[in-house]
Amino acid sequence: MINSIISFSIKNKALIWLMTIGLIVGGIYSMTKVPLDALPDITNNQVLVITTAPNLGTEDIEQFVTYQVELAVANLPDVTEIRSVSRFGLSVVTIVFKESAGTYLPRQLVSEALVEIKEKIPQGFGEPFMAPISTGLGEIYQYTLEVQPGYDTVYNDMELRTMQEWIVKRQMAMLPGVVEVNSFGGRGKQYEVAVNPDRLRSMGLTITDIFDALEENNQNTGGAYIEKNYQANFIRGEGLMRSLNDIKNTPVANIEGQPVFIRDVAKVKFGSFVRYGAFTKNGKGEAVGGIVMMLKGENSNDVIKLVKERMTLIEKSLPEGVKIKSFLDRSKLIKSTTSTVAENLSLGALIVIFVLVIFLGNLRGGLIVASTIPLALLFAFIMMKLFGVWANLMSLGAIDFGILVDGAVIIVESMIFHLHRKNLIGTKLDAQKRNELAYTSSSKMMNSAFFGQVIILIVFIPVLALQGVEGKMYIPMAMTFGFAVLGVVVLCLTYIPMMVASFLQPPKKAKKTWGDKVINKLEKSYEPIITWALKRGRIIIAFAIILLISGGFLFSRMGAEFIPQLDEGDFAFQAFLKPGTSLTEVTKTSTRLEQIVLENFPDEVESIQSRIGVANLPMDPMPLDIADIFVILKPQKEWTKAKSKEELVAKVREKVSVLPGINFEFTQPVEMRFNELLTGIREDIAIKLYGDDLDILANKAEEIAGLIAGIDGIAGVKAEATRGLPQITVLYNRNKMGRYGLKIKELNTIIETAFSGGVAGVIYEGEKMFSINIHVGIFCCKII
Repeated sequence: MINSIISFSIKNKALIWLMTIGLIVGGIYSMTKVPLDALPDITNNQVLVITTAPNLGTEDIEQFVTYQVELAVANLPDVTEIRSVSRFGLSVVTIVFKESAGTYLPRQLVSEALVEIKEKIPQGFGEPFMAPISTGLGEIYQYTLEVQPGYDTVYNDMELRTMQEWIVKRQMAMLPGVVEVNSFGGRGKQYEVAVNPDRLRSMGLTITDIFDALEENNQNTGGAYIEKNYQANFIRGEGLMRSLNDIKNTPVANIEGQPVFIRDVAKVKFGSFVRYGAFTKNGKGEAVGGIVMMLKGENSNDVIKLVKERMTLIEKSLPEGVKIKSFLDRSKLIKSTTSTVAENLSLGALIVIFVLVIFLGNLRGGLIVASTIPLALLFAFIMMKLFGVWANLMSLGAIDFGILVDGAVIIVESMIFHLHRKNLIGTKLDAQKRNELAYTSSSKMMNSAFFGQVIILIVFIPVLALQGVEGKMYIPMAMTFGFAVLGVVVLCLTYIPMMVASFLQPPKKAKKTWGDKVINKLEKSYEPIITWALKRGRIIIAFAIILLISGGFLFSRMGAEFIPQLDEGDFAFQAFLKPGTSLTEVTKTSTRLEQIVLENFPDEVESIQSRIGVANLPMDPMPLDIADIFVILKPQKEWTKAKSKEELVAKVREKVSVLPGINFEFTQPVEMRFNELLTGIREDIAIKLYGDDLDILANKAEEIAGLIAGIDGIAGVKAEATRGLPQITVLYNRNKMGRYGLKIKELNTIIETAFSGGVAGVIYEGEKMFSINIHVGIFCCKII
């Protein structure tokens, strides 16, 4: 069969040329369509179930929400792991499925389970929902709303947050590839009704009366229509509140013929909801921004281009003096990585071409062999497009040009050898004779080389059997290299025989080529060595055994990594404050950390920003006492305080460590998110303890942290805080409640309203919607 294919290719040169042109066109098209990213997406197949209940403590969240979710999804098909995080007011359950389950079937199964879960969770304890369909590489674009100089007093963080929610986020809707825009930072605007309990008591009113008054006086209705003057006049009753005055003038009751309005018992103003997160930037205090999240499986490079185009248009609709500025843009990392891969591939190809031309001693032959490199890559891109393989650092960086050109080299070399026979030197062969020589050279060599190339393909079969994270990391690499080798096999059977038959001719004179001269010199150096080695076989064998044993011993003492760490260009670190630290204090601390870094490294750091707690969509369930700090670096040529990134990180660690009571963990933005999604923690190595008693677990965790802290190579160790969070607990005396005719539901409503507030409706400002929040916190907090 091999000989038949080679013979057909030589006889049908026009057809092979057309197929080659088709390969080039198809390869270039596929190259522009293959999904491109910096590194493979190793996130496992997971679905996040999130429940927010801002008024519930951690124990209640765990008992009534998290446990119910875990129990309902535990027996779903193809579930391999369930883990959860319960925080004050937040539950996040991660359900990991087998890869074979796909993307949408697991979500359908979880969606069906949510119906059962919602029935089991007590009313008022939150309603679980699924997080968007995204992955560890989904956070492709992070930005802030920047107030330009001169407008600092015009916009505050509440107004910026309103712009983010109702201008930026709304206009990002329907953008292909974008599944969510997650907002963070700033105070969310709401209409606040601060009730004075003393005035309520003096008038014999309760909080419930305020709720009822606002709910019953904030609605529209319709009355069908009536016919008048030959027309249908539609009837509409408009009673929605539109302003603060509408709330103030809402009647609550009528006491002895005198109306009581909201303004008589409460102060009405603009306020903000209780926050469980914040965002600071460049040591200037709080800022507002967002995270653009990509749909799972989309081409991140293409999506980022669309996002940038849309952001340019959105910026024009923002009020004067407000701009959008990105601080984490995945396209920069993709560009840096792909340019490095492209540079290495180009240099590798040029080196191979140079060596081929020198050793073959024939420029045409060298170029024919070298042409298989781009053609094989184009073939690989076509196959990657067909099989959905992503192009990234791992998949493209593994291509070995030496292996790719091996088959072409022996065919061309054999053809050149035949053309240098004495009876052919100085002659000009006709097409028939060249075809015969090309067939002889190609068939003779490919019958041996073909099986060698097949063996190379077989070597990668075990890699294709990998599963989980290992499979996601290495299968694309194996498939890409296998596609390239397969392309070379096809080219060696078709393209190379056709090319050598068409373009190679006998030399005009019998003289030594460059390759002959180089090989002769190498033979003169090599011959004495091989002669000496053949005479002293025992010594060579003994030396080889010693070398093998030494190599094995040194290999056993070397460190090992699953994958070399990718330098993302920027770095990030987490600041861990004492459990229970207030949001205000953490915000001040993060601002001070930013100032320290910028003051000490002005030539190295372009910007620095901190995300504290959770964003609007709490996919990252951090407590209030932890801050993710992202340090965006300037080009390294501008640095003056450090020569490398490692040195800079060490110096930053030294400078920020002056603040007492804070622990730090240094990492990289994408790496940090990957680690968390894969294992639930952000550090490289985690030790997990299981048991029923949290106090014993906490003691053992601290003991383990102390034991491993001194091990060489450990940059930092931290025992996760599971205790120490201060709480004020209200315990009810049921006997006294019965004496006064009180009910727990009523008391819970008072506690909830007093501090976190209760929503009594919404107010529409055009298309914008804001909640009406009733609370008495300002009065109660003073008493406490």
